[in-house]
Amino acid sequence: MKAYSKRPSTLDLDLLRTFVTIYETRNFTRAADILLRNQSTISLQLKRLEDLVGRRVFDRSPHNVKLSEAGRELLEYAQQMLRLNDEFLARLAEPELEGSVRLGTPEDFATSHLPEVLSRFSQSHPKVHLEVKCDLTLNLLEQFRAKKFDLVLLKREPRATRSLGIRVWEEPLVWASSDSYAGLSQKSGALSLVLSPEPCVYRKRAVDSLNRIRRSWRIAYSCESLAGTLAAVRAGLGVTVLPRGMIPPGLSIVTRKYALPDLPHTEIALLEAALISKSAQQLRNHIVESLETA
Repeated sequence: MKAYSKRPSTLDLDLLRTFVTIYETRNFTRAADILLRNQSTISLQLKRLEDLVGRRVFDRSPHNVKLSEAGRELLEYAQQMLRLNDEFLARLAEPELEGSVRLGTPEDFATSHLPEVLSRFSQSHPKVHLEVKCDLTLNLLEQFRAKKFDLVLLKREPRATRSLGIRVWEEPLVWASSDSYAGLSQKSGALSLVLSPEPCVYRKRAVDSLNRIRRSWRIAYSCESLAGTLAAVRAGLGVTVLPRGMIPPGLSIVTRKYALPDLPHTEIALLEAALISKSAQQLRNHIVESLETA
């Protein structure tokens, strides 16, 4: 963040927590409820923070609260400072936390959003051994019911019931391909798809949406590995479905290019087994809090 002249060199973490909570809730009243303070105190703390940085951190209107340019600049640093503070205090509170935690996760989520989250947990709790397994969502659910996991992250339909876990992440799904894909199969005129084999949530989303608009399609390549799927798409074998934030170099969104239907958002939910250990409880809390602020 840019240095501001003639300003104090220390930022108050309480003021930063207020700022981040207002950003997350987009509402002063809800932020006050979460922080167990009255709204006038919240407003005063925000003013003190703005006085410290010398800029307004929110652009406010009667019906909207959004980050200013300075607020966007401050947000990442504020989240990092609070995360370090909370992780250190948690480590002091349970310095001897140890044991093993079995975690299941979809491969694409494990390769994008999860590594940093798990790395921070391992640094805070070095005696806890994480056993992480990647698989398709329906396989993970079956193994979870067979008591092979303490915690499992699953893809699910938006607004599913709590019996399918606590929502920790949501992201739009898009159609993606490479420039080397010709567009249609020369033999059948059908859209060539590169998807994971059944059971796969993304595969079902793709097929159902195409059938709904009566668009012809064919499975050109099927692979359980995300790396294999991406390699096939880069080679021009067809179109795949990915979260918008996971489009790698060499691929681009082709929804409009091929007049493809919009896809529902994907949700990631966290399920926990009954009577999990303190280590698993701590990891559960860490995952939920980390992804909520991501």
